[in-house]
Amino acid sequence: MLDLKEMFSGKKKLVGLDIGSSSIKLAEVIRNPKGHYLNRYCELPLPKGIIIDGILADAGGLASKIKEIFKMAKCGKKGIVTSLAGNSVIVKKVTLEQMNEAELRDLIRDEAGKYLPFDNMDDVNYDFQILGENNYNPSQMDIIIVAAKKEIVNSFLEAATAAGQNVEIIDVAPFVLETLYGTNYEFDNEETVVLINIGASTTGINVVKGGMSVFTRDFALAGNSVTETIQEKYKVTFEEAEKLKVEGMPNGTEGENTDLKNTILEFAQPICMEIERSIDYFRSTFGGEDIKQILLAGGSARIYNLTKHLSEMLNVKTELIDPFLKINYNKRHIDVKNLENIKPVAATAIGLGLRKIGDK
Repeated sequence: MLDLKEMFSGKKKLVGLDIGSSSIKLAEVIRNPKGHYLNRYCELPLPKGIIIDGILADAGGLASKIKEIFKMAKCGKKGIVTSLAGNSVIVKKVTLEQMNEAELRDLIRDEAGKYLPFDNMDDVNYDFQILGENNYNPSQMDIIIVAAKKEIVNSFLEAATAAGQNVEIIDVAPFVLETLYGTNYEFDNEETVVLINIGASTTGINVVKGGMSVFTRDFALAGNSVTETIQEKYKVTFEEAEKLKVEGMPNGTEGENTDLKNTILEFAQPICMEIERSIDYFRSTFGGEDIKQILLAGGSARIYNLTKHLSEMLNVKTELIDPFLKINYNKRHIDVKNLENIKPVAATAIGLGLRKIGDK
């Protein structure tokens, strides 16, 4: 995976910290000779206005919540792995002549304007990953470049420091589920899978072939749009609307229940159509790739009947991602009864928790 920052402080113990626009989630993943297991998982709601479109707007508010969630998790001081999303980060795939990594880094820095919307790379943290030889021209290679302004990166680092913690790795949101997928799922080099994270304010799409990203896209349309529409139409609180969004069953007659079930999917249709447009664009750009499966993550992946609807709409098998296919969990700290509910919600935090210093 890609790092915008690594501080080689010698720390071995890391925790994943998924900082979204509506909540913050902490996952401590432990490695042992038998594999991985989720040791601790906690989540806290974030007040509106702390994170806006992936940008940290209230560093003090975030520092307070980081301190609170570490206290809840009883984690003590550990290195944080977090990620950037939305408008805070640029992700771009480019094709260039074959060269080594040192030459490539110099080229990107010297000719940044050709690839990234920044005039001065001194103000930017950036990294890249070589995907391999271009399918159509063996003298060229495909590369993914990621970049974020230093002021954005530093705002998250400073909030963590104010909370008494250190950020060891900053990942890029579209690639976090890729880490989780590679750990949990069997795949071969020819299989194409779409990983979709539907959060509160942003939906992120990552198309993965052979376990490696080949296409990404984010768009600012996600679960809050559905919740707010339910809230307005049915005159309920935001919390009640969130529950209806997932369960699809208010108290009332069967007819009313059926109406709301259908209406929720209507409210979610703009998200579904953007997903469809993204997949159609990928297929047209990459020669009609056959997609094996779509895996959904994020709190809003649980929108009532969404997986079934997308399966029928896209004619591709769609289901919620399962972080626990090969990752075990500590039954003393994790509520088994709540395991099904946390699977899509905790996916990004667990993916972050799987990272280790020095990996790619």
